[in-house]
Amino acid sequence: MLRFHGDAEVGPGLVDLAVNVRQEAPPAWLAGPIAASLSDLARYPDPAEATAAIAARHGRPPSEVLLTSGAAQAFVLLAQAVRPSLPVVVHPQFTEPEAALLTAGHQVTRVELAPEDGFILKKADIPEKADLLVLGNPTNPTSVLHPAVEVAALTRPGRITVVDEAFADTIPGEPESLAARRDLPGLLVIRSLTKTWGLAGLRIGYVLGSAELIDRLREHAPLWSVSTPALAAAIACASPRAVATEREIAMALAGDRAHLVGALRRAGVTVAGRPESSFVLIRVPDGERVRHALRERGFAVRRGETFPGLGADWLRIAVRDTATSDAFVAVLSNVLGG
Repeated sequence: MLRFHGDAEVGPGLVDLAVNVRQEAPPAWLAGPIAASLSDLARYPDPAEATAAIAARHGRPPSEVLLTSGAAQAFVLLAQAVRPSLPVVVHPQFTEPEAALLTAGHQVTRVELAPEDGFILKKADIPEKADLLVLGNPTNPTSVLHPAVEVAALTRPGRITVVDEAFADTIPGEPESLAARRDLPGLLVIRSLTKTWGLAGLRIGYVLGSAELIDRLREHAPLWSVSTPALAAAIACASPRAVATEREIAMALAGDRAHLVGALRRAGVTVAGRPESSFVLIRVPDGERVRHALRERGFAVRRGETFPGLGADWLRIAVRDTATSDAFVAVLSNVLGG
């Protein structure tokens, strides 16, 4: 079930609380360049300008950036490019890293974080001999944000530490991001431009790391894997205007999330840990029945049992506007009461 994702929960007539992608249309300064790029599709895409823009966004040289067809492609490239003796994946988290590693023939060791600890990562949880470590920050599906200092402490010579920051821009100011850190040995940071900007169908992400590691990944990337429209989006999303807008969106999201969490807790629903991103993980009794009942009443939520370390009683809920959240919690309360 590692290849199961939230889009499979969505259907006609359902309110989508299963997919962690912002649903508002892209602003004109982003949609415009994407639309304009359609007149230039006869030419093969050239990633140079977009690579330079992303590099400048994070204070790195272009040699330390690799654009990918969505963040998910980065995990495939990683699995093909490295041959670790002890690859470790921290769960619960986005399942594509482990799926890619298994497909490439790696034997993966899982570290499963405990709900009673709020799914908080401790350095002692990671095997000393791990030479490839993959974790999310903030973590999907738990919405936990690990302190940057603690994640940085996991890096070391001889170990590749991969931090999935696909949702980093949902945190105001990105205080725990390692995207600009060039001093940490073996660090790879994977980012996505599809969540905040509602571009899941465009497929655009990138990897940040040392030039040596980026070159290793690039050797396994297909030619022209990032389309011309996706490159146009990358350039626009790396601009100062985009960064400022991201922060505004993240601040508004924080308010919407607090509203949802408060409503859930008042309804007696268990909310995992301290949510910090654009989704919330909840635990309910008889979760499979609840999920189906919610679906019958018009709400699609993300099942939890496909995430290692969780079970069917865990459900992931995307943060939407307060009116949608209130309607959802009212229905959920009715389902739980029934």
